[in-house]
Amino acid sequence: MKVHNVEMVGSFVRPEQFPEDGFPEFALAGRSNVGKSSFINRMIGRKALARISSKPGKTQQLNFYKIEDQFFFVDVPGYGYAKVSKSERAAWGKMIEQYFMGRQELKAVVLIVDLRHSPTSDDCMMYDFLKHYNIPVIVISTKADKIPKGKWDKHKKIVREKLQMDKQDPLIVFSSEKGLGFDEAWAEIESRM
Repeated sequence: MKVHNVEMVGSFVRPEQFPEDGFPEFALAGRSNVGKSSFINRMIGRKALARISSKPGKTQQLNFYKIEDQFFFVDVPGYGYAKVSKSERAAWGKMIEQYFMGRQELKAVVLIVDLRHSPTSDDCMMYDFLKHYNIPVIVISTKADKIPKGKWDKHKKIVREKLQMDKQDPLIVFSSEKGLGFDEAWAEIESRM
């Protein structure tokens, strides 16, 4: 998909603030610093619409990006080692859970993991949560340009095994740097609209 129109609609924390367009929504989840903003920017063909930060934990609300006046990308706060208080982390968890479980427009969660490393316990918990509640999931394994192509299959196998992925769930090797996996990621998203 070639994206021409993108609009950052806003950052919200409560369901009554969410957009009411009724368009399909695709949430982007992953640990802090895994490359969610880079993924969004590559997918929409913009350099810096989604802010990339060297400090993990910058996203603290649900950021809604309207694309082509047809659907939304929803960037959710990263989990993991963000330097925030336990109470703040608990509030984010509640906000994300409320969104994932109560949002009719949510078509799938794009779970972003780092191809170079085995998924974390947080990644596993997120995948298990999505499967438990029957929320469709697309796993994107980023930073593929950082390892030789010959080792991708080995790393994909590690990701699949560690997450205990269902066979039918897609696992796409991706690089925001090089655009690898761009068409496959769009194909998965568009098939769920």
